[in-house]
Amino acid sequence: MPRERLPMRKIRDVLRLHADKLSKRRIAVSVNLGRTAVRDYIKRATRVGLSWPLPADLCDEALDRLLFPPPIQGRKPWGDESRGDEVPAAPARRSPPDWPLLHRELKRSGVTLSLLWEEYRAAHPEGYGYSRFCDLYRAWKGKLKPTMRQAHVAGEKMFVDYAGTTAEVIDPLTGEIHEAQIFVATLGASSYSYAEATWTQSLPDWIGAHTRAFAYFGGVPAQVVPDNLKSGVVRACLYDPEINRTYADMATHYGTAIVPARPRKPRDKAKVEVAVQVVERWILARLRNRRFFSLAELNQAMAGLLEDLNGRITRHLGASRRQLFEDLDRPALRPLPGASYLYAEWKQRRAGLDYHVEVAKHYYSVPHALAKQKLWARITDRSVEVFHKGKRVAAHMRASSNRRHTTIPEHMPSSHRRHAGWTHERICNQASATGANTAALVGVILKSRPHPEQGFRSCIGILRLAKTHGQDRLEAACERALEIGAHSYSSLNSILKNNLDRRKPRQATEGPAIDHANIRGSRYFH
Repeated sequence: MPRERLPMRKIRDVLRLHADKLSKRRIAVSVNLGRTAVRDYIKRATRVGLSWPLPADLCDEALDRLLFPPPIQGRKPWGDESRGDEVPAAPARRSPPDWPLLHRELKRSGVTLSLLWEEYRAAHPEGYGYSRFCDLYRAWKGKLKPTMRQAHVAGEKMFVDYAGTTAEVIDPLTGEIHEAQIFVATLGASSYSYAEATWTQSLPDWIGAHTRAFAYFGGVPAQVVPDNLKSGVVRACLYDPEINRTYADMATHYGTAIVPARPRKPRDKAKVEVAVQVVERWILARLRNRRFFSLAELNQAMAGLLEDLNGRITRHLGASRRQLFEDLDRPALRPLPGASYLYAEWKQRRAGLDYHVEVAKHYYSVPHALAKQKLWARITDRSVEVFHKGKRVAAHMRASSNRRHTTIPEHMPSSHRRHAGWTHERICNQASATGANTAALVGVILKSRPHPEQGFRSCIGILRLAKTHGQDRLEAACERALEIGAHSYSSLNSILKNNLDRRKPRQATEGPAIDHANIRGSRYFH
């Protein structure tokens, strides 16, 4: 059986990140794919002349046809061209390179050992060959302190994490103490840092802190390296981490890539671990005796100390973080997009038989042909958009959680066509086979809806209760529901769970036990 085709949105991410000159290994980690698959998609795009950005009118179906055309007979397989590396002969006299200077130069964007070797040989024709040059550099680098062994290219990575220490904020009305979480972001090459307090580590606060960090830095790095926080990484894995869809959507908006640190590999995020420690000692420790009565007041105090932290000249760097940021990271950062990211939560939903999807206890319509299909809903404070295979198929204004339906007439089938074998007649026939009370209740539900299809969910759920409780009990429960005016699946299910269908209704008496002018009979309440 052939394997299911990868969603086109992931292939688009592969092409976007490849255009940003990320390595295939980094792309594979970011989009949760194997390196072989990444290489294959890039080759297919190159073969048909596609490059990022893709044409705006190129839908997922058209992209699929371009990248995966039917096989052509007689096509020769693609082969790798062989390449030979010439190693220059070692001269008798060799001038040693300036290793500390070369080590600093490697932090600049696009600078490689190959380029530095070419510049070295241009100045010293009798110098070392490339292989020997690389071996000597690695040997010199191995003598550095362990904390300096990880190379950070300017503008390449931003490390993010939450501190283990929290800050107290006092509610001015109740006096209750709330623990605020401390978000920390730092750039790899310069260690230029950003910190702020948020109420929680939930997804909205996590995304909002990222957008404010990008604004503080005035640009966007090529990669964001988070810890395996649940808000950012749905499933942590050494080889195939699964990124939260909203987090990935934010990364696409800013043109960056999410590359989580490997589980139980703290050295992958050693840069932010040090930054968290510095923030705790330089900022939070200095604020320990102050009292704050709002989150804004706490962040204002942190902002002043953060400027002092980034402006302080450190002994081991010989320069301030701000100076290194201006020299290294700022020129290499990508520009911010024209508009800030609008927070939107992505949820996967399946359209029901009534061609509606549920979002926060409200039902929104989609084209009737998508009934029972898996769809993605993009949810903001004011709107709900539904996507199928990367294409928007429905858009609604956000409604309250009232268990009601929002239906666009164009989404309905002409002449109320039925789908998936469930029809109005089938539901009524099955209800009648159960009993007269069940048929009566189903008829009331179908007539009470603006469109009968909107009652299909409740009716099918009611009929399926017979499998659990039996037809006799269902018939008795429907009788009781009709008596008390409970015309919904949840009410009927509650009657059965609480065995109210087995209780006999109290016999009505001719009047109250006590005769008094202020006592009302049972008829008053009906």
